[in-house]
Amino acid sequence: MVSDPLAATPFRADLGEALAVAALALARRFAAGATLWCVAPSWEPHAQHIAVEFVHPAATGGRTLSAAALTGPNLVDTARVSARPGDMVLAVAAAHEPQVRSLLVRSPAWGVHTIWIGSGPRPATGLADHLLWLDGPDSRLSVAGDLVLLYHLLWELTQRCFGYPGLVAPERGPRRRELGGEEGRLGEVVTPLGDGTARIRTPLGTETVTTTFVEPVRPGDLVLVHAGIAVSTAGVEEER
Repeated sequence: MVSDPLAATPFRADLGEALAVAALALARRFAAGATLWCVAPSWEPHAQHIAVEFVHPAATGGRTLSAAALTGPNLVDTARVSARPGDMVLAVAAAHEPQVRSLLVRSPAWGVHTIWIGSGPRPATGLADHLLWLDGPDSRLSVAGDLVLLYHLLWELTQRCFGYPGLVAPERGPRRRELGGEEGRLGEVVTPLGDGTARIRTPLGTETVTTTFVEPVRPGDLVLVHAGIAVSTAGVEEER
């Protein structure tokens, strides 16, 4: 009989379900060749710890999976040049962390899947694909033992998914959230060209897009792209 890794934890049942869903998403992306990029701006050891767990599994028979910690003062810039479409970003941070918010809001434009782990007051819904959150007033993540337990469980559940090959078969093509529907694909301005167009990054790659409707644009601005035209802005973050 296989033991339940969540049975002895203090976590709510809905958090256990969210953990399982996030772990399956991670396993499927790893199976497709993705890299997990780990960030924790205020507590960098968390990011390093998570990356080591995935790269050097302690459990016998555990898979070595591609993961790395991103550290330093310019996390958004570092992630921008590191992450490829299909990759994953895992952030450990409080809800008010500006670099994490800026990074996660841009991830759909890069075709990147996101997991946000934290505690204290919750962030707004929809900023991450998966929110694994410990409710309560305390957001001092560096001293929260439950937080370390939470990402250890995420690692263990991800490893267990590989025991079911049919379950982790890679998804076919980018997800709808990343590509966008008829209303437009989220894109990030790379270079304004000064002639009513700009080079814009989307999950499909970098393309030249007409920006007449949304001028002026700056590098790092987020826009919705439809039929080769930036049809509206999608918010501009101060932290880039």
